[in-house]
Amino acid sequence: MRPVGVPAEAPAVLATHASATVDATVQAPVAYLRTPVLLLMAVATGLCAGSNYFNQPLLHSIAVGLRVSEAAAALTVTLAQVAYAFGLLLLVPLGDKLERRALAVGLMVLSALGLLISGYAQGFGMLVAGTVLTGLFSVAAQTLVPMAATLSDPRRSGQAVGLVMSGLLTGILVARSVAGLLSGVGGWSMVYRAAAVAMLVLAAALWFALPRSRNPSPASYLRLLRSLGTLFMRHPRLRSRALLGALSFGAVSVLFSTMALLLAGPGYRMGDAAIGLVGLVGVAGALTASVAGRLADRGWGQTTSTVGVLMLLASWGLLWLGIDHLGWFLLGMLLIDIGLPSVHISNQNVIYQLAPEARARINAVYMTSYFTGAASGSALGAFAWRHGGWQTTCLFGAAVALLAGVALVYDQRLARRSAD
Repeated sequence: MRPVGVPAEAPAVLATHASATVDATVQAPVAYLRTPVLLLMAVATGLCAGSNYFNQPLLHSIAVGLRVSEAAAALTVTLAQVAYAFGLLLLVPLGDKLERRALAVGLMVLSALGLLISGYAQGFGMLVAGTVLTGLFSVAAQTLVPMAATLSDPRRSGQAVGLVMSGLLTGILVARSVAGLLSGVGGWSMVYRAAAVAMLVLAAALWFALPRSRNPSPASYLRLLRSLGTLFMRHPRLRSRALLGALSFGAVSVLFSTMALLLAGPGYRMGDAAIGLVGLVGVAGALTASVAGRLADRGWGQTTSTVGVLMLLASWGLLWLGIDHLGWFLLGMLLIDIGLPSVHISNQNVIYQLAPEARARINAVYMTSYFTGAASGSALGAFAWRHGGWQTTCLFGAAVALLAGVALVYDQRLARRSAD
């Protein structure tokens, strides 16, 4: 069966010398991916990424259902993130060694197995096992993103990455709200069971939609892992953009770790459902990722990064005013959710050009830094809230955004040096 989006008359191999952005050691795809396939990849990445966030609104129900404390139930949130970090380091680099379609689909099937174990958990230990498996193998999302860059028209690779990343970011933001609604209909276990079925359906669709693709000269697994450090040291802009990504996501995570505390407090007194609906404001921001990708393709990547960082910084002023005014809070949240993908997509547009033959490993290095920043931002937000409330939280968030601006200035200097 011919992959979806691949015309019958397409040549078997595209000449890699047609684009300076594609390294000669990278096997050329049968044909460039078309929009329907990219949309399918976007949905798949959204579900993979979102599967690690289903448990956040369900902690009380899980604690009651499995007869454990809420503190124990909350441990599953940490385990999911830790497992995801290990997957980024240990599994994502395999995209530069194994056949990429089989790798992505195989990881999704294993992630679905983890969801099924969680959905049919009869005890807390079984839920922990399912959570760890899901988190570890849900990095399938991070194998699909570099595939979008590798298998797309080099002139539109930023747009392709932006489209797939829109799905990933939307999945993260929508997961909490969807989980709350499904739990209200059929209990917390229904969330995991439904997600597992959806994951298997999408894995099957991707198997038939994606062309086969692999690095024709793969290194051994140990060499791949060692090369992560080599790539990090060899490319200064990988370091600068990884730092920029970590600080940007860290600034946003300060908000995500504390907004529920503000909205549930005496100023707003919102319930879980209402807080979840407020979170949907960020979906509009996630959908701008494709716009950021188009701008990067047109040579506006640095400008997009600058505007994104300025949005992150300005949003904290609006969020400060939002302590007792929902309109300001929603506007600040929208701005921060537009700024983050603007920085993130322009980051990926830069790093994927550094070593086209090692995009999976480049992505592993960058995303590990990215989610380390997120974890650090969450911890910082919790610390600020505990010691000074919302206004102190806003000051900490603004400080991290300001540091992101410093990292961007450093990256721009590196860009000018490389251009000279």
